[in-house]
Amino acid sequence: MDSIFSFLKYLFRYKKGIVDQVVFYASLLSTIVMVLHVGYITNPEIADITQRIVVASYYGLFLFEIFRTVSSILVARRITMAHYSGVLVSAYFLLIFLSRHSGGLLSSFAKDEWLYLGIAIIFISELSKSSLFFDNFYFNPTILFVVSFLGLIVLGAFLLMLPRTTLEAPLSFVDAFFMATSAVCITGLSVTDISTNFSVFGQSVIMALIQVGGLGIMTFTGFFGYFFSGGFSFKNQLMFGEILGENKLNSVISTLLTIIFITLLFEFIGAILIFFSLEAKHFDSIGERIFFAAFHAISGFCNSGFTIVKDGINSDTYRFNYNFQLAVAAMFILGSFGFGTIFNLYTLVKERINALICKFIKKQNYRHKPQVFTFNSRFVVLCNVIVIILATVSYYFLEKDHSLMADKSAYGDWVTSIFMANSARSAGFNSVDINFVNIPTLIMIVTLMWIGVSPGSTGGGVKVTTIAIALMNIVALARGKESIEIFKRKIASESVNKAFAIILLSVLTITLSFILLNFADPEQQMIPLLFETVSAYTTCGLSLGITASLSATSKIILMFTMFVGRVGMLTLLVAFIKNTKNKSYIYPTEKILF
Repeated sequence: MDSIFSFLKYLFRYKKGIVDQVVFYASLLSTIVMVLHVGYITNPEIADITQRIVVASYYGLFLFEIFRTVSSILVARRITMAHYSGVLVSAYFLLIFLSRHSGGLLSSFAKDEWLYLGIAIIFISELSKSSLFFDNFYFNPTILFVVSFLGLIVLGAFLLMLPRTTLEAPLSFVDAFFMATSAVCITGLSVTDISTNFSVFGQSVIMALIQVGGLGIMTFTGFFGYFFSGGFSFKNQLMFGEILGENKLNSVISTLLTIIFITLLFEFIGAILIFFSLEAKHFDSIGERIFFAAFHAISGFCNSGFTIVKDGINSDTYRFNYNFQLAVAAMFILGSFGFGTIFNLYTLVKERINALICKFIKKQNYRHKPQVFTFNSRFVVLCNVIVIILATVSYYFLEKDHSLMADKSAYGDWVTSIFMANSARSAGFNSVDINFVNIPTLIMIVTLMWIGVSPGSTGGGVKVTTIAIALMNIVALARGKESIEIFKRKIASESVNKAFAIILLSVLTITLSFILLNFADPEQQMIPLLFETVSAYTTCGLSLGITASLSATSKIILMFTMFVGRVGMLTLLVAFIKNTKNKSYIYPTEKILF
């Protein structure tokens, strides 16, 4: 017994890296076989063999994970963060094992999909651990951020090209990359109807790409890496601090966990609201209804615009389901505020509740924290509220005698106005056919797409704060002031310069993409092409219906436009232009004539 314990002690103290590598490569091979089985193999005999291999791999990983977790706890003689994650994974594996052999109440977990999920969890956890070793090399965090998106797009395109992804016509190489880019960049432009042409596997791939793309692949790998490895090194914290935009080193982990927690919490609440807004008669089973609700909660919160409703939300089935529209609208409006602002609102509410409890229940004086609601959060909320109100009211009066005539009540008019006006900012859903709105409304929609939503959110556009800073700077110049002031604060000149740089780069990128599209598809009308270009750059996803009819060249142009719009042109310039050395002298100042 002592010799066994000595061997385990040697193995998990000095050779733990080798053990982790064995699990990683075993999970990688299992995942490859699983993907081939689910998405590629159509021959029943071969499928039966691969199914047996997948099941055997699952049980092998199950036994190895239990062995690794128990042995590691015995050697350490205490339970750490990494042990908790191992215990949870082992418990999940045990649940699936019991459900596949006992039946009864656990029979709902006996489906093969739960088994596939278990293999995916192991692979993602091991891959995330490996991602934490990026600090052994020199990587510009901005370049790493860009490369992570490219890698996710390539992986998504490979999965979407598998034969069992589609039910009818398989996707071509260009179409698969276009759909993957649109999902990862949370745009929503589509060259095929995913509600009819995609299998459940294909729709699940799109949903996963939306979720990971909305938050960023490095955010997910960082979360899983921290959870399964038990912590971050100092270099890890520096790298993820740069990626997340967190200045305080001791707040990197809390920021990372907060982003994941807020996202999953609101998506869970949204899925519940959507689930109960649906009519059961439109679904064959509860499972299908749950998947539908989860898909639209994720797609809504991430502002992607993808839907698995046949003919879209403007179809007869959902056009007048106002509860469903409000639930989805709540998702993409919340997602548009940004993670930092939502968390700051949560902190403010928590602070107020604690103050009331101390005052009326504990009968104690409560010590308030200074500036619970930060300057940036106040500014973001103000900008969003103004845009939401103006956009909704404008859409109502512009379409009152046109597309809104189909709604038979004032309640329906305003729900449709809220849904369409705010979806145009970045979400990309449409309960009204865009081809039948007024030209002034179409111009307003293009403007809203370009303005976009909040910084740090899942949405796109140049961001409301950028437009607000630019307008405030114009007013300040007109009044003869040298600075912008709001909420008794002076806006830094760096923020003003960045705002105008973002606006100029967006106009240049949209113009270049629009010109190239006109050369690639000269037979298309200019208005739909311009609309498509703005929609791609702002990652909105609304379309006048020409996406599928575009040439392969135009689709490639739109792919680059979506990617640049999601990552940010300024971010790309920062990533690939080398920093110049700081000079120890300053040139004399001169004024330029305007």
